[in-house]
Amino acid sequence: MQNIQDPQSDQPELTADKTNTEKTSTEDTTTLSTAESAVETMPSLEQLLKKAELDAAEHHDAWLRAKADSENIRKRAQIDIANAHKYATENFSTELLTVMDSLEAALAVENATVENFKSGMELTLKQLSTAFDKFNIKVINPNEEKFDPHQHEAMCTVDSELAPNTVVHVMQKGYILNDRVIRPALVTVSKAKET
Repeated sequence: MQNIQDPQSDQPELTADKTNTEKTSTEDTTTLSTAESAVETMPSLEQLLKKAELDAAEHHDAWLRAKADSENIRKRAQIDIANAHKYATENFSTELLTVMDSLEAALAVENATVENFKSGMELTLKQLSTAFDKFNIKVINPNEEKFDPHQHEAMCTVDSELAPNTVVHVMQKGYILNDRVIRPALVTVSKAKET
């Protein structure tokens, strides 16, 4: 019985070998046809050169447009900055016009009394203070405060009952604009007592 089964067992092996051989030849044919089609579909050097030239022209055009846009933005920014410098004080100037109007109206009065002038000046000063507050201009009036060289300018030192380096008298008020001293206060400062 073994002899009978052996020939039968050999036959399927032959069939398997035959199938493997057919697969290999089919794969070789497929690889060959793929290589042939790749050679056929590969563009020529002239086509590649034309495509590269078109791409280069397109990129050059895009670069020129981007350069022109950035140049226009730069010019527009320069104009905006120049206008900002030129008209920066426009709002503040508009607020000062009311103060100017008040002063001119006070001077136009023919027979004004001292009380009228005083009340008119107080109203004008109030308008000016309102304009200063609106634009964050603050007064430096350091009477009897410690001397601060960043905000005060000492004109002289005097003997005083106050502690040394204390402001005794304010000769001229100072002003701060947005935390920057635009004019220091002119002050007299107390000096240390000599022993």
